[in-house]
Amino acid sequence: MNTTLIAGRYELGSRLGIGGMSTVLLALDRRLERNVAVKLLAEHLADDPSFVSRFRREALAAARLVHPNVVQVFDFGFDEAAHQHFIVMEHVPGRSCAELLRERGHLDAGEAVEIVAQACRGLDYAHRNGVVHRDVKPGNLLVTDEGVVKLADFGIAKATEQSSITQVGSVLGTAAYLAPEQARGEEAGPRADLYSLGVVAYQLLSGRLPYEATSLSELALKQQRELPTPLDALNPAVRPELAHAVETALALDPEQRPETAAAMERMVRDGAGGIAPAGARGGAAPASTAATRILTRPAPAPTGATQALPRRRQAPPQVAARRPAPPPAAPGRRGDAAAAAPAPVARSRGLRRLGALLALLALLAAGIAVAVVVAGSTGKAVQVQRVVADDAQQAVQQLQDLVERNTK
Repeated sequence: MNTTLIAGRYELGSRLGIGGMSTVLLALDRRLERNVAVKLLAEHLADDPSFVSRFRREALAAARLVHPNVVQVFDFGFDEAAHQHFIVMEHVPGRSCAELLRERGHLDAGEAVEIVAQACRGLDYAHRNGVVHRDVKPGNLLVTDEGVVKLADFGIAKATEQSSITQVGSVLGTAAYLAPEQARGEEAGPRADLYSLGVVAYQLLSGRLPYEATSLSELALKQQRELPTPLDALNPAVRPELAHAVETALALDPEQRPETAAAMERMVRDGAGGIAPAGARGGAAPASTAATRILTRPAPAPTGATQALPRRRQAPPQVAARRPAPPPAAPGRRGDAAAAAPAPVARSRGLRRLGALLALLALLAAGIAVAVVVAGSTGKAVQVQRVVADDAQQAVQQLQDLVERNTK
């Protein structure tokens, strides 16, 4: 039986997966006697000189990423006999998220959140080391038998994004997972990965994509004109706070997405626990236009939050109560305290008289008739008297008499 060797070292075995750009095969590394995964890139890529140089540069960057949530790249190169570029990676026993979706439709909220959170850790590590994935999708999220999530295919997307295969109209990756800036042909930064992971999260939780599109133009049009159905409406098991966290990652404007993959992980985990996204940027949302619309939704009230109390019913207006007469003094010896009591009362009466006179004189001086309401000193009657005077002297005399009669 003939065996196929790549680079004289890797013995190819069964096929693990196939895509438009590559085929992944299980292989045996004869030198180290371990199983590896060998990705054979499409043959026509070898004829593109610009791709060859970019592929080498990006493969070197990917090979430097050593993290539990990133598939380790062991080797890469070009096999002249087979006329193929190849990448040798660690073999991940398990299944991809694409396979899980095909088998189960969608995942439980807890399982989906754990997958997304681990993917965020891998992306955060790569971004801090200057590597952007650019092709995050379910097929590139591998879940081991122990539940560890690993991101595969770092660097390949950037190596191909300006090659001739994209210039003739081929779509790099799956259109539905591309960030809006990628669909417009702009440079994709770390937040493009967060958008793509947001699409993956939406699909894992609901079993469907936020936007169904068959081309980049159709995708861009839907992104600008439509809002995805809220996740909590598609899956009652999804908390509104978690749905809001995913929608934040799906913002059309990169600046409105989480700042980092680590921030996205916190946001998703908080949302799963019923905590509204604290990483969402404050301030008013931009106007909902084709150029500036952001996928935002007001954060729902936390579960069990206190409802607004009804407005208190106001008591009907009441006539001011008369101050009760002071209780009689306790019997006993008349002393200094009793003798000094009238002094403050007399002083208070004098101040009231002076204030009333000054205020009313100002009005009377202008020729205004004034109605005066005065409570008698006994507290048993209220007198109302209209004072009209031709001159200030007459007004003073009338008011003085009125005050004297009612404050004795």
